[in-house]
Amino acid sequence: MKHLIIYSHPNPGSFCHAILEVVEETLALKKHDIVVRDLYALGFDPVLKAADFAEMQSGKTPADIKAEQDHIAWSDMMTIIHPVWWTGLPAMIKGYIDRVFSYGFAYSTDAKGIVKLLTDKKVIIFNTQGTPEPLYEKSGMFVAMKKTSDMGIYEFCGVNVLAHQFFGAVPYVNDAARKGYLEKVRQIVSPY
Repeated sequence: MKHLIIYSHPNPGSFCHAILEVVEETLALKKHDIVVRDLYALGFDPVLKAADFAEMQSGKTPADIKAEQDHIAWSDMMTIIHPVWWTGLPAMIKGYIDRVFSYGFAYSTDAKGIVKLLTDKKVIIFNTQGTPEPLYEKSGMFVAMKKTSDMGIYEFCGVNVLAHQFFGAVPYVNDAARKGYLEKVRQIVSPY
């Protein structure tokens, strides 16, 4: 299987990076073809510009966007790893979505409405956060975030969301809890 990992965290010592390592190890054991796109290491520009629109409307795609779209087109499955900041997607991953999941690549329209163009793709999403899980669960925040990302982004484009796992209170839990989180990552990724 061709597996694309889209990773977004500025700190290479983060728990998100530990998740990345476990995902890579698990997929490598299954002999998958793996490509990792570390958005910070790549220096990906998350800012959607007027020039991007102008190029795409003239039938051209900016080179950095095209490179990412080519990776997505190549993949059978994606794993997306990023923290939750201010109850949402951090600017880097949001900008990646804004620029790369563009009209004509990820979705289109016809006389009947929205045409989903990524229906042959699957995704697993891993998020870390500082807030304890019970607070987000009780407030409905997890449901809201899943609606925003799972439905509003991935399913909107036809991507099949296989799992969306949140890990709460990451800076505050002990090593045993973190090891448990990483085992959960392994369990989620292993069947694929």
